[in-house]
Amino acid sequence: MSALLALLTLLALTSAAAKPNAGLKTWSRFSKLPYPGDKAFLYDTFPKDFIWAVGTAAYQVEGAFEKDGKGLSIWDTFTRGGNRMATGDVGSDSYHNIHTDMRAIKQLGVSHYRFSLSWSRIFPNGTRGSYNEIGTNYYRTLIKRLKEYRVEPVVTLYHWDLPDHLQQTLGGWSHPELVGIFKDYADFCFQTFGDDVKYWITIDNPFVVARHGYGTGVVAPGIKNDPDLPFRVGHNLLKAHAAAWHLYDRHYRPRQRGKLSMALASHWIKPSRTRLESLRECQCSLDHVLGWFARPLFTDGDYPPCMKARLGSRLPSFTPEEREQVRGTADFFALSHGAALSFQLINDSLKFGQQEDLDLRMLLYWVNAEYDRPPIFVVQSGWYVLGTTKTEDSKHMYYLKRFIAEALKSIIIDGVNVIGYTAWSLIDGFEWHREYGIRRGLYYVDFNTLDMKREPKTSATFYRNVIQRNGFPELPENRPAQGTFPCDFAWGVSANSIQVETTPSQFADPSVYLWNISNNGELMRLEGFSAPPVRRSAHCADYATIRQQVDEIRQVGVNHFHFSLNWSAVVPTGDVAHPNDTLLGYYRCFTRQLLQANVTPVVTLWHHTRLRSSLPAPLDTASKWLNRETPEAFADYARLCYRELGAHVKMWITLNEPNDEMVSYQEGHQMLRAHALAWRVYDREFRHAQRGKVSLALHMDWVEPAFSFSREDVEPAKRILDFRVGWFAEPIFGSGDYPLGMRSWLRQLNSLDLPVFNKEDRQLVKGTYDFFAISHFSTKLVTHAMEDSYTYTAILEVQHMIDTTWIMSPRPVVPWGLRKALNWVREHYRDVPVYVMANGVQEDPARFKDSLRVYYLYNYINEALKAYTLDGVNLKGYFAYALSDQRDPGFGLYGHVHDEVIIKASLSNYRNIIQHNGFPIPGAAPQQCPSMPQPCQGCHVLARRPVMGFLTLVGSGVLITLGLIIYFTAKRHKECY
Repeated sequence: MSALLALLTLLALTSAAAKPNAGLKTWSRFSKLPYPGDKAFLYDTFPKDFIWAVGTAAYQVEGAFEKDGKGLSIWDTFTRGGNRMATGDVGSDSYHNIHTDMRAIKQLGVSHYRFSLSWSRIFPNGTRGSYNEIGTNYYRTLIKRLKEYRVEPVVTLYHWDLPDHLQQTLGGWSHPELVGIFKDYADFCFQTFGDDVKYWITIDNPFVVARHGYGTGVVAPGIKNDPDLPFRVGHNLLKAHAAAWHLYDRHYRPRQRGKLSMALASHWIKPSRTRLESLRECQCSLDHVLGWFARPLFTDGDYPPCMKARLGSRLPSFTPEEREQVRGTADFFALSHGAALSFQLINDSLKFGQQEDLDLRMLLYWVNAEYDRPPIFVVQSGWYVLGTTKTEDSKHMYYLKRFIAEALKSIIIDGVNVIGYTAWSLIDGFEWHREYGIRRGLYYVDFNTLDMKREPKTSATFYRNVIQRNGFPELPENRPAQGTFPCDFAWGVSANSIQVETTPSQFADPSVYLWNISNNGELMRLEGFSAPPVRRSAHCADYATIRQQVDEIRQVGVNHFHFSLNWSAVVPTGDVAHPNDTLLGYYRCFTRQLLQANVTPVVTLWHHTRLRSSLPAPLDTASKWLNRETPEAFADYARLCYRELGAHVKMWITLNEPNDEMVSYQEGHQMLRAHALAWRVYDREFRHAQRGKVSLALHMDWVEPAFSFSREDVEPAKRILDFRVGWFAEPIFGSGDYPLGMRSWLRQLNSLDLPVFNKEDRQLVKGTYDFFAISHFSTKLVTHAMEDSYTYTAILEVQHMIDTTWIMSPRPVVPWGLRKALNWVREHYRDVPVYVMANGVQEDPARFKDSLRVYYLYNYINEALKAYTLDGVNLKGYFAYALSDQRDPGFGLYGHVHDEVIIKASLSNYRNIIQHNGFPIPGAAPQQCPSMPQPCQGCHVLARRPVMGFLTLVGSGVLITLGLIIYFTAKRHKECY
């Protein structure tokens, strides 16, 4: 018999050795997945028979620690020792609240409920001889109620609460005798409850039990003297589980047809470097936590080679018989993931210099590869909020969303056999070593009420909706739109500034060259010779930078280009009577060349930046925008620009993104006056002749309530939009005053910071627009409940947070936020023409194959199309930001390596969208748009000076006629010879 067992063990080892460390491929596999497409949210559903569960643990929620004959557990003793501040004596009092817990379970709509049996409630001293009928009946009643609600129980035999008598008399799990005692306890449970239970968990999270119960002493029983004791404890836990499994397999499975496993918890780890050594350290880290128990169960009945190599004799060894006894004793892989372990109970010594992460999807893939595709039941997953948080647990909700979404991708994309997901936990309770400092329940428990009142949290509503829809089915608004923009749509690209060349680069070299025409055609510079200076004024063609920049813009395929002037450079002294004529001449040439390339210039007079004011020096040193003279000076500067450049510029932005949160209300008030004065100047003095348009551009990232069905979250989102966008928009596009919500909010705070418009200023500012221009880059998520002081805005009572399913780089990439922002404008200001004046994403400038920007532009433009075609937004144009990394690092369609200009992948993709004027329906007839008129180089002469233009044309005709007569006369004379 021994020889047979040895042979079987050898065969098992040989089989396992065929795929050593199969999970090692996980990191390289995920690094090669398409980015950012693989990171995008997956809209799909789970298999029809997918298990949706929720769970609890006995000591955390039951309470009644001495009621009806229950014996003490190690947690009852542990919480009364040392510096412990709280106990689970009452917990959530589920022992007396089966009906309220059942109501919560029914509301969620789960198919399974995972709970644990309190060993000391059934056997007060841990053995069958102390059997407690009343405690056993509690579980009979619970299972009966579950069955009545058609909810299947998932029963855990041991969730950390060992009868204290076994700890005191035997030393708990450190004693091998506990293997037989646990087997007998399991036998009773299978016999008593097994007819109604199809999923059993023998032991929950043996890693925490062994390492932190008998090693670090963080959890009960709190032993921390012997560094090798955890490994002996782990050894006994494995053997106890195997004994229970074989018992069930032989005596109960044929009739009860259930499945049994051990719940194994794990963190996730990612390499700090890309070297193979780092990957091996990651593998070893997982082996020391998850593989410690998973490899014996699922592979070869022995510990991971990495553990054996590093721990040596400290790690107990299995005999061949024991290996065979342990191997294969799991019917499914029960995986625990989340706050019970990750970033809590994994210390640096187990990370081996690598970085801990929360990636459930990669962990599932690793388990699938490492243990030969077992069915995986996620039996615990979730996160936590602070103990002071009540029902608004948006943070927990978004972590649940992330983990469920990762499980879905694991099934649909990775082909992993995930059979179920368990949200943790049903209700708030005693959170082990963190006591009541955090909450993990989907239902809020008011521990100060006698009946432990339960209320559904935000996360409960979310989880219920996910279960009802069986995942995240694709909705019409999630699908890409098909269609085109209007023929006169403004396709543009933006840049904060352009490259300025104040000295013409053409005809600036005085050297004399010899052209070697007979040989290689090279130019040879003649030393000692120089040409006389050119006696002529500069021409626009002399500026090489203009030709280069215009050519780059033209290659994008846009018909508009947006850039900013520099006020302090155009009028250095602040006196418009003494402008920088050279710079104005350059801007004039630049805009003229744009028009000749069929590109309409869009010019910003003042671009707000946090780094510098860009005001002329006298104003910069004299209170900047707080100076009452600054708006008047700005109007004079605007008049100068209109006069000098207005012949070529028909679209003006007075102020670009003045609504920065760093701008004070007093500064903003003067900026509004400055814009209005500049607009009035154009309207009175230039509009009739130049026929252009003027407005300002506001920064408008969307603000989404963390829970859109909650009025408490919707209100702070509206508040931020009032304070960030309505602050400048309402005085101009609306009532002529600041938003009512903004003023009333500040009034209740007893703040007098917001200025008051007098009648004259209100009339001055109101209606000073020709279009509504926004810069949009990302979306923010907010809730009203404070969770993190670092991201809480006290004056607005708003908590900023992140949906961890969003693509980050570094700001969230949320395409649908643009559509919502455009609809906000439509809803507030009716049919106003809207331009998206800047929209772009920051990406590593070294990535010329900028897949994130390709994804970003495609999806944001598609959302803009939805706003136009489906929502009726009067959208007139879209401008990608930005033209080049050289002027706007990380945002450019063009990259640069030294002096070489690189066309990025995003430029070609954007140009393709422009050429199709959107996303035309496949097979549909092409959109019929009138062709763009070619520029008439001399038409402006005819328009402005008709007599001179007429004489010029007549003179040109006469000269051409005379030339032709002379040519043909000479030709005929030659033919006579």
